[in-house]
Amino acid sequence: MKRDLERDLFNWKECKDRLPLLLRGARQVGKSYIVEEFGKKEFKNIVIVNFEFRPELKQCFTTLDPVEIINKLRLLTGEAIEAEKTLLFLDEIQECPNAIMALRYFKEKYSKLAVIGAGSLMEFVLNSSNFKMPVGRIQFIYLEPLSFGEFLTASGNELLRHYLREIRLNSVFDDVAHQKLMDLLRIYLIVGGMPAVVKEYLESKNFLNCQRIQNSLLQTYRNDFGKYANFSEHKYLQKVLDEAPRLVGNRIKYSNIDADSKSRDIKQAVNLLKLTSIIYPVYATTASGLPLEAQIKEMKFKLNFLDVGLMQNACGLQAEITLTNNFIQINSGAVTEQFIGQELRANSDSYLKRGLFFWARDKKNSSAEVDYVIAVDSLILPVEVKAGKTGTLKSLKLFIEEKKSLFGIRFSQEKLSLHDKVLTLPLYMVEHVKRLAQEAGNL
Repeated sequence: MKRDLERDLFNWKECKDRLPLLLRGARQVGKSYIVEEFGKKEFKNIVIVNFEFRPELKQCFTTLDPVEIINKLRLLTGEAIEAEKTLLFLDEIQECPNAIMALRYFKEKYSKLAVIGAGSLMEFVLNSSNFKMPVGRIQFIYLEPLSFGEFLTASGNELLRHYLREIRLNSVFDDVAHQKLMDLLRIYLIVGGMPAVVKEYLESKNFLNCQRIQNSLLQTYRNDFGKYANFSEHKYLQKVLDEAPRLVGNRIKYSNIDADSKSRDIKQAVNLLKLTSIIYPVYATTASGLPLEAQIKEMKFKLNFLDVGLMQNACGLQAEITLTNNFIQINSGAVTEQFIGQELRANSDSYLKRGLFFWARDKKNSSAEVDYVIAVDSLILPVEVKAGKTGTLKSLKLFIEEKKSLFGIRFSQEKLSLHDKVLTLPLYMVEHVKRLAQEAGNL
């Protein structure tokens, strides 16, 4: 299954001043698969050190000297490890924090050997108080579930994806292509972007089988609780994992997750699941300048879930219902708000940690809220997600007026247009929002 991140991995390989790479992302988004496929294609050989399957290999990292480490690995694995020819893949690297520490010395003393580390729960090591991050000696890169564009490629619809790449603001949108893309989007909102689920759908076209795999993935996340939390915290993690998919699009109050638990316990569970990348906070920003991160209010936030297919499964929405023409309006439009947030994450710079933001003005008789705020070059743009084919854009226009924005963006079922300071994009075109916004900004 081809992933867009392969381009970034290839560019990393060709970089003169290459740093060791740490691939970050939630469990089961395809980190190991993409590295292994990349290694087979681009190197003479790939040596995989999986610290979970082979814990005895941790002893190779009792030293931080790359030469000693490589010699020990050669002895224990029996495999050749050659500079400029081998990719050394340290999988489940969170199981061996010393291996992360050693990466800085690979850069300094063994820079011609390509090294990639990956691990689903790596964030807990990187954020622990007793871990010293080797700043400036490691490159980070992030992998998300398959985007809708990647789903088009995987499902044999690369021509449609190419068609969207060629679309300009003055293009005449083909009705047949639009309908086909909306039909594929309906499927994607059920299947989502988790690689195992996408693979099952492409092979069997059986939504029930897909739902069973989604159930299994959700159970895997529950089974992981014991790896990063003590037993007393499990019940709070379970409550947040159960409720988060239903709360997408709503401002989070800890009492709404569980009125019977203390807020500090729920807050701790939210923070833990945030580190696993199962949930992503969408922070309120004043949107008064760049970067948007500098303008956030940490106590005011919404949630975006890891994957729209998992979200729908966790909410108990049946595939037959979501295939109807009104699928976008299910759950008060939360499904589409989840999808747009997920797409914004997936299509952002893979070398930067994905931040999501919204804007709200809480004033008596003059409240307003836009679903997302994005930055395109120097422009700060409000984004509204419209579930139905109708609906006002009061908050969007208020933002444009108050923040002096050139225009705002609306994602909906409608075709592409630019009218009255509103750039309307069909839901399936998030991958192209930056390009089209730049074009609109130059008009």
